[in-house]
Amino acid sequence: MKTSLGNAFQKLKTYCENENYQGWDPYDGLNSKIFQSTPFKHSSFARLAWIQLFKRNPVNLRKLFLVSKGHNPKALGLFLTGYCNLYELAQEGNEQFGSTEEIREKIQYLADLLIELQTPGYSGACWGYNFDWQARGGLFFPAFTPTVVATTYAVNGLLDANQILQDKKLEEAAVSSAEFILQDLNRTQKKEGFLFSYAPKFGNNTVYNASLLGSRLLARIYSLTKNKEYAEAARQSVLACCNAQNEDGSWYYGELDIQDWIDSFHTGFNLDAIYDYKQYTGDESFQENYEKGFRYYIQHFFLDDGTPKYYHDTTYPIDIHCPAQFITTLSKTNRFQQHETLAEKVINWTIQNMQNAKGYFYYQKKKSHTNKIPYMRWSQAWMFAAMSYYLKEIQD
Repeated sequence: MKTSLGNAFQKLKTYCENENYQGWDPYDGLNSKIFQSTPFKHSSFARLAWIQLFKRNPVNLRKLFLVSKGHNPKALGLFLTGYCNLYELAQEGNEQFGSTEEIREKIQYLADLLIELQTPGYSGACWGYNFDWQARGGLFFPAFTPTVVATTYAVNGLLDANQILQDKKLEEAAVSSAEFILQDLNRTQKKEGFLFSYAPKFGNNTVYNASLLGSRLLARIYSLTKNKEYAEAARQSVLACCNAQNEDGSWYYGELDIQDWIDSFHTGFNLDAIYDYKQYTGDESFQENYEKGFRYYIQHFFLDDGTPKYYHDTTYPIDIHCPAQFITTLSKTNRFQQHETLAEKVINWTIQNMQNAKGYFYYQKKKSHTNKIPYMRWSQAWMFAAMSYYLKEIQD
């Protein structure tokens, strides 16, 4: 198992390094130079339809329509975390994926690149995606509009890197991001607590995992600064999200009627955030919510043969996020050893069914076909981080 996993990871690592961590994204259709040269770029309906054409099509239209590969800050944050895990392996004598010096160089490169890609003009360091994005309901996010999701993963990567590099500018940027969460994101007050918005725009404030990721970031910054305002704001958001948890331990994606689905990887995001909130603040008030959520997660999203389901009641489409988040959640929440048999089945199924011979992972597997487009953020960065966690867990 170790040999085959190591080989699969090495192929992925080589692919990502050869691409310089640049790639396409399921949602990057508006980066098309051809689309941007037309008057349709001013129509919210046309923008949404164009994005969906690229996202849903198993044929990659990006070269034809002049969509360039790019660096995505969230992907860079995930790669940073992955290399930091590899650094730990190298420190323990496993240099299969590079020496400490070689890995440190990668970490420095990615950290510097992430610092360069900050979005200016806000109360603290923040990051967004490298493409325009049109949401349903008319919301439009120009490229690099900062979001709580991209910012959280970028900051986690920078803080992981700083534990190795001891670079003051990394810590300063990461710590300042707490002010972006507090000052620039909107809040929706609930009976108890509030929800953070996804971005500094009105009308995107109903998604539980986004609010919880804001809590996770604030909690981690609190652990460094002991600023009680960060811990209290984090707690209020966790409180609102835990109050929204269903009796069986599940969460809907969000509050709106059109957000009433229950899926695998967003459940994993919620669990990671609640667990990290407890670890960084010492507040165990939501342990029961975490336990209920984890039981639901482990019982509803994986088949006996290791197939990772997308929804609680539907297997397809099988999305690469699902196995990646599962491995990450098991490792980060200290449940890997307890569920190692299932973890091994899931990672083996994923490698056998969703990894290309060139090393990259596919986007989605449906009943009728597989979307094999090599997305860098959605697929490669997530699997890079997840497999690095797995390798840490099975290290002797």
